[in-house]
Amino acid sequence: MMKAVRMNTISGKTADLSTEALASLNAGLRGEIITAEHEQYAAACMVWNGLIAKKPGVLVRCQDVADVIAAVRFAGEHSLRVSVRGGGHNVAGACLADDGFVIDLSAMRSVRVDPQRRVARVAGGARLGDLDQETQVFGLAAPVGVVSATGVAGLTLHGGTGWLLRKHGLAIDNLLAVEVVTADGRLRRADQRQHEDLFWAIRGGGGNFGVVTSFEFQLHPVGPQVWFSVPMYPLDRAPEVMAAFRKIMGESPDELMAIGVYWSAPAVPEVPVQYHGAPVVILLSCYTGPFEQGEKAIAPLRTIGTPIADLSGPMRWLEVQKFLDGDYPDGGMYYWKSIFLDRLDEQVIDTLSRHAAGRPSSLSSIDIWTLGRAMGRVSETATAFYKRDAPYMIGIEANWTAAEDSDANIDWARKLYQDLREYTRGGEYLNFPGFFENRENQLAGAYGANLPRLQAVKATYDPENLFAGAVNIQPA
Repeated sequence: MMKAVRMNTISGKTADLSTEALASLNAGLRGEIITAEHEQYAAACMVWNGLIAKKPGVLVRCQDVADVIAAVRFAGEHSLRVSVRGGGHNVAGACLADDGFVIDLSAMRSVRVDPQRRVARVAGGARLGDLDQETQVFGLAAPVGVVSATGVAGLTLHGGTGWLLRKHGLAIDNLLAVEVVTADGRLRRADQRQHEDLFWAIRGGGGNFGVVTSFEFQLHPVGPQVWFSVPMYPLDRAPEVMAAFRKIMGESPDELMAIGVYWSAPAVPEVPVQYHGAPVVILLSCYTGPFEQGEKAIAPLRTIGTPIADLSGPMRWLEVQKFLDGDYPDGGMYYWKSIFLDRLDEQVIDTLSRHAAGRPSSLSSIDIWTLGRAMGRVSETATAFYKRDAPYMIGIEANWTAAEDSDANIDWARKLYQDLREYTRGGEYLNFPGFFENRENQLAGAYGANLPRLQAVKATYDPENLFAGAVNIQPA
């Protein structure tokens, strides 16, 4: 028999859930309840970021939508503060909370593709690799992220950046509909014709409005092979390389998406031994237009002088989507921040290069995402995702392996973030949020003039604030 569990409530107080209440919930599930005495509790509390060590009171491992409905209704009846786990890949560990009530969708990973309509229906616990595997059978892809272990839900609900954003926009720009269990325990379909306000809010507003049990994405012809560039240049050539990168990408077609990365040269045969582990600039890009034009499209990025190594060439789309997987293993330690920039001039490049040279961990990177094009053609009020006018986003990725190095790596990321603030008009990408240390400013920066409307939608569908989301939008 399960023991009574001390839980956090919406009011911020704690309350004991009785054994009878837990047994009643468990009896109606196809899945199961996991509490501290369960043999799988430690495994259930593990997430991708090894820096996160939270101890929820109850995890409800759902097998289907009926389980989700039961869990939401139970949480509402007992006024429990809810968190939702999809892929468990949020860098801040937002899917877990100490003494919290976790609705765990990680077993719900189905993907169904309609190749005639070019639509994929994706369950709330699916990962990008699940989606890519199913869609590529038909030569199709959804605009999602760049690491296959990432959860579809977490990535999408705060926007979703990836290799297709300049051609097809963010993940949310390709979202046709969702099914969501709202705080009243009802399953609602939200799209452009029904519950339009909820559909608007979910596209960028995070997990504040309910548990999304399925997503419907518009798919696009991609692959099976594309062109991928991986030229590497020494760090001391960063001013020249990044100035050229800025010019090339300003003139490139929408089909070419690139991320300029300050990183470390990998210890692979293609890289001369003397450069293994050395700080470098890597110009990652993916061309998804006509295959026969791809080599020419990526050529300018590969010929800014002579790179120390170049791993570029044709690659299967599925392999592109997994190319970075090995650099972000489960259990590593991660602290990521982000900032939108209006320019990539000499001052910015100097700041980035200086901090890249001072990284306390060779695993850490500074990523320059080229934005705009299709992403920027969507009105800032068309979805809750507001920050569409910036040409660049900087991802500050502190990555390390030893717990004793945590303070140094987190401090490095925060100092770089502070030094970049003079080059921005504000805004952060909430999938790279640090630990949400400054929630009010992060909300204002991410949502701008859309925030009051989000608060109104929150009041309609979750007036008691059952769903706190990764960063909580208070009901109006």
